Amino acid sequence: MCNKVLRIEQTSLEKLFNALSHGLRLMKYGSSLKEKVAVVTGAGAGIGKEISLKLAEEGCRVVLCSRNKEKLKDIAELIGDDVLVVPTDIRVEKQVRSMICKTVEQFGGIDILVNNAGIIRYGEIEEFSTDDYKAVMQTNVDGTFFATREALPYIRKSKGNIVFIGSFDSNHPRSFNPVYAASKWWIKGFAHSIEAIFGKEGVGVTLVNPSEVRTEIPDEEGVAYSEKYREGEVLEPQEVAEAVIFALKRSGSSTISQLDIYRRDKLGDFF
Repeated sequence: MCNKVLRIEQTSLEKLFNALSHGLRLMKYGSSLKEKVAVVTGAGAGIGKEISLKLAEEGCRVVLCSRNKEKLKDIAELIGDDVLVVPTDIRVEKQVRSMICKTVEQFGGIDILVNNAGIIRYGEIEEFSTDDYKAVMQTNVDGTFFATREALPYIRKSKGNIVFIGSFDSNHPRSFNPVYAASKWWIKGFAHSIEAIFGKEGVGVTLVNPSEVRTEIPDEEGVAYSEKYREGEVLEPQEVAEAVIFALKRSGSSTISQLDIYRRDKLGDFF
């Protein structure tokens, strides 16, 4: 009888120890984002919208940036308090600088920057227009550079995080959209270089590379991915947002350097 009681007590103690250990792991690897100031570019729709909503759920003070003021206002209404709407053309240096200044004036600093804004254009190189080339590069490359440069002094001060939304195309050559792929390779190189430079100061940098996502972005035929694919066939914007939150909640001396989030059969395209 005594041995039975002892075994029961030991089992209970083991359960308690396991629960405490789990709690400590959560404390170490699941730090709170509450009251962090988070700037999201391209926040008006798709992945940017879902990232903004997830950040708000985590208690962040969210700054919404994109060119579409009305869409930003609708998202701000969903969030409620602690949100700042700053219509911004990410391609225009002065507008990006103004957006960062307004953020700091409103909230006192910046803890998180999510470089999400991006566009895609398709076409063979010989027929690819200069206007399309400039549109992709100015948004995906210049805009990412401007936002990162302007936010960095505040991110360094807060020892915060920068998240870059890349693509499956950040890792692979693409015959049907080489200019877009090149812009995403640039983002990959830039993100990891920023990590190499400022990681020693405590800045966390993460590159998130999703494959196809069901958003309003069109395919090469002009069909939106949200219409082309049924639910469950490819990634949902919410899944990318969850990956971003996972990376941001990492605490201590480590960072999630890169997250490749693909549909499960994606690599089968190559074999």
